[in-house]
Amino acid sequence: MFPARGSYGGSRGASFAQILMKNAPPTSGLSDSDAHPLSHAPDSHTHPPDSHTHPPALNHRPSEDHFHQKGKSTFKRGYSFKPSVSPQSLIDKYTEGETNAVSLLHQLASVLQFHLEMKETVTTGNIPGLYFAFCVVIDGVEYKTGMGITKKAARLKAAQLALPDLLPTLQSLKSFLPEASDVPPPLPVKEEPSISDMHPCRAIRERTSSVNLQILHAVRDQLTKLMNSHPEFSPCAGTTAAFIIQTSSGYEVVALGTGSWNTKEGASSSGRIVHDSHALVNARRSLMRFLYRHLLMFFNKTAKLTEKSVFQQSSSSSGLLSLKSDITLHLYVNQLPKGASQIQTKLRLNPRSILAWQVNNEISLHLSVEGKVFSVFSSAFDHSASTVVSMSATDKLTQWQVLGYQGALLSHFIEPIYVQNILIGDVGCSDIHGMKTSVSQRVEGITPQLPMFYCMVRPHISLVPAVATNTTDGCHYGINWSEGDSFLEVVDGLEGKTIEESPFKSGPALASRLCKAAMLHRFKLVAKDAQRQDLLATSSYGEAKRMAQPYQEAKKVLRAYLLQQGFGPWLVKLSASDNFNM
Repeated sequence: MFPARGSYGGSRGASFAQILMKNAPPTSGLSDSDAHPLSHAPDSHTHPPDSHTHPPALNHRPSEDHFHQKGKSTFKRGYSFKPSVSPQSLIDKYTEGETNAVSLLHQLASVLQFHLEMKETVTTGNIPGLYFAFCVVIDGVEYKTGMGITKKAARLKAAQLALPDLLPTLQSLKSFLPEASDVPPPLPVKEEPSISDMHPCRAIRERTSSVNLQILHAVRDQLTKLMNSHPEFSPCAGTTAAFIIQTSSGYEVVALGTGSWNTKEGASSSGRIVHDSHALVNARRSLMRFLYRHLLMFFNKTAKLTEKSVFQQSSSSSGLLSLKSDITLHLYVNQLPKGASQIQTKLRLNPRSILAWQVNNEISLHLSVEGKVFSVFSSAFDHSASTVVSMSATDKLTQWQVLGYQGALLSHFIEPIYVQNILIGDVGCSDIHGMKTSVSQRVEGITPQLPMFYCMVRPHISLVPAVATNTTDGCHYGINWSEGDSFLEVVDGLEGKTIEESPFKSGPALASRLCKAAMLHRFKLVAKDAQRQDLLATSSYGEAKRMAQPYQEAKKVLRAYLLQQGFGPWLVKLSASDNFNM
């Protein structure tokens, strides 16, 4: 079922720094979750109630490959160019307080040859008084918005917010960056043009392949481990989606899901039915469980557990937490998500003729009904009250790249979390144009309209070898797992409940650990540890979501924007399904 490791082109592959070193001038001579009880403790406390067992873009920075591409003239073979000052010395002066954030960015842009812009934008949120707003843009990538009562103060704040995301990338390359030298560079040596000069696209693929291969190996290893333990569920693996965190120590799969169905039952008023069991949705809910687990670790009174959490106190004045600065989130999906990502190659989204797309059934928003998808403009299916309808996986992915993957409840505690890199498995897929169009281009330009901490993050999307070749469409089971789980859970996508044969079961009612009631239970646990009495006093799941006002405002802006651009209305679900409590 799984391709051999060699199909990825070797072992873990060279790091970006090693690739950079090869092009430099020639010279003459996460914590182990099993190690402490709390990693598993949240699971024992986060079963659904029926068991009877008891925000700026985050890590929004250019990739190392991005800097390498833009700075290729600096490291071009045949030249011994060395800057008059080293990047590390500039960073040291900044950390010692000898220069400010704006000056450092301009100095680094000069040395490392990237394009820097201090872009004036609009203030966001209900902030009284007159404020100016700026954001740092590096080679087209926007960082967090900074505000101030003067333009100078706003620029400085924007630079200060950008550097915590930018510097870890540069620090990881410091041993390979050219150092300062008093010796003038020799005359250039004429030689044959490099691969990047002749074939820029090929050069980009070669530079990104190392990171992609390491992500693939991590997903394949985790999936193989789970399937080897329970081979009877291996037919479900073909729809795998997984979230991977990248730290200084490597890549780790923290959440995984499979599935391709909606329930056949009507909307549940108890919060104990999983209505959408598509792989991407199951993986994202598993990621949320991972985030809840690490919030409980952060708010724990034990310093050692707090240190092991992926969260830190944000540098902003919001009081929210953020992912630690050295953590980047990636997403792998074994096949194209259903919906607009599967549009034909010949279709192009041209902003100058956007009106032509207002009734186009392929680039529009899509609805998912019992495993099938329909354009929101289609009349090919019946909106009966007994049929559960949800937005397509592609549309949800588009939403998450704007609102973050944490959802409304977690937004009470953390800043938005975004994916920087999306890898698409090549099972039945040879073109990712539709994915790029639907995820990024449909919401291009929305950022200035969003409240503070929210933005549209354009992910880097790549087509890669699939980790599993089994594409059995008839399997209506969905698997979920997250880091810290001892067992995987298997949910019947048509019923929305755990199956009897599932290795993990929460209780006799078979409510999944991914259901809304289970999520509300975890939310209450974190609210208690964080001493948030206002959140503990909420009367229902729906009220807790509505109280996340910046998130709800961002969601309102996104849906209005998609409608205005002609992609159709977002499905509004009955609020009665969220009026449950513990």
